[in-house]
Amino acid sequence: MESEQQARLRSVVSYVKRGGRMTAGQERAWERLWPTIGRAVPELEAGPIDFETWFGRSAPVLLEIGSGMGETTSRLAASAPETNYVAVEVYEAGLGQLMLRAEKLGIGNLRLLHGDAVVLLTEHIARDSLAGVRIFFPDPWPKKRHHKRRLVQPEFVRLVADRLASGGTLHLATDWENYAEQMLEVCSAEPTLRNRFDGWAPRPEWRPVTKFEQRAEEEGRVSHDLIFEKVTSPGN
Repeated sequence: MESEQQARLRSVVSYVKRGGRMTAGQERAWERLWPTIGRAVPELEAGPIDFETWFGRSAPVLLEIGSGMGETTSRLAASAPETNYVAVEVYEAGLGQLMLRAEKLGIGNLRLLHGDAVVLLTEHIARDSLAGVRIFFPDPWPKKRHHKRRLVQPEFVRLVADRLASGGTLHLATDWENYAEQMLEVCSAEPTLRNRFDGWAPRPEWRPVTKFEQRAEEEGRVSHDLIFEKVTSPGN
């Protein structure tokens, strides 16, 4: 039977279901590229994904949760060819656009997953296997009564930490002040994670400024980064 903790995790999804149809170009990208670089989470075989076989090589695996329209993801994957870069997203048009961006940049180290990151991490990612997890500007659920729907909760962070290899990093960014404070509190309370900085991390120069982040700055919202590192699990 499903444990109470699993039930709580499943009640928190990593996305807001968005509407919108794909453009003709995005649809063509799906037809052309998805069979090679994409998979649907609900259709995955039971057990952990064999990333080494999928990528055709052994390399550190970086997982980005919520790639949106792929503006940041494509540039980050292109700048780190030594990594096996994996992006999970529920928005089909966003994945289609990401494939177009990746094709234009000639990216070969990117694989895409369509579906819920909670299910992906719970059922298809091996323990102690990820070099890093990135969650940039997740849905903020700004109304107080909706805060319980936010992705970054203790159970979720515990799950992410369990999938990180020793020394692997969890990198978060948000432009909502109270969500940033919640992230800091939740991650600091996880015993297998250590903050690499005293509070907020300096904004990395390598993280691209998206149009959404630029708009947030224009509206007076300051973006905060947090970088936590997996330490040896208690008892190991």
